[in-house]
Amino acid sequence: MTTFDDREKAFESKFAHDAEIMFKVRARRNRLFGEWVAGELGITGDDVAAYAGDVVAADLEEEGDDDIIRKIAADYAEKNVAFNADAAIAKLNEFLGVAKEQMMNE
Repeated sequence: MTTFDDREKAFESKFAHDAEIMFKVRARRNRLFGEWVAGELGITGDDVAAYAGDVVAADLEEEGDDDIIRKIAADYAEKNVAFNADAAIAKLNEFLGVAKEQMMNE
């Protein structure tokens, strides 16, 4: 192999590693967000973890956060709780920082 091939493989490996880390960070962010939303909706006990898992799964539907926002907006409406999309997005961003910090400290 040439030096160029070695460098190419190294960049490919780094890209794959970075993508895996970002996937894990987003999943953790979504779990934290789901736990917070569960509290807002009055969900308690073992149902909190199940609801957070549903939020994580909702993010796999499409690229971006629109799928999560749609899911929780429907859940807020079902529980007759006022929903503010801007506040939800702000919380998502807040939990992204928390998730990154947690992942770095592991």
